Amino acid sequence: QVQLVEYGGGLVQAGGSLKLACAASGRTARGYAMAWFRHAPGKDREFVAAIAWSGDSSVYADFVNGRFTISRDNAKNTMYLQMNSLKPEDTALYFCATAAGYVWGPDWHLKSESRYDYWGPGTQVTVSS
Repeated sequence: QVQLVEYGGGLVQAGGSLKLACAASGRTARGYAMAWFRHAPGKDREFVAAIAWSGDSSVYADFVNGRFTISRDNAKNTMYLQMNSLKPEDTALYFCATAAGYVWGPDWHLKSESRYDYWGPGTQVTVSS
């Protein structure tokens, strides 16, 4: 089992920045790809970004448009999402996820929430206009 917990959410004005963290424990996500998803009220949960174990490969949703950066520190079993130029439409509950044995894959696969086995409880990000 892998336990994931997200940190760093909060209230920020439009144009501001936040850095989310996802800490893994238990049977850690060593060797596995990890991802961020988000769920806004009235919408389906959607993919934000994913990163390979090595940190050398990453993929982003189109709406990110260069505003977010995903990274990980494997020595700390922690993944990050630096979010800049935040917009009110970025308001959502942000989740991190991983999947046992999943190293990397094609973009369409990485973006599918059904691919991931382990999820954190989420951290709320609210962007005011």
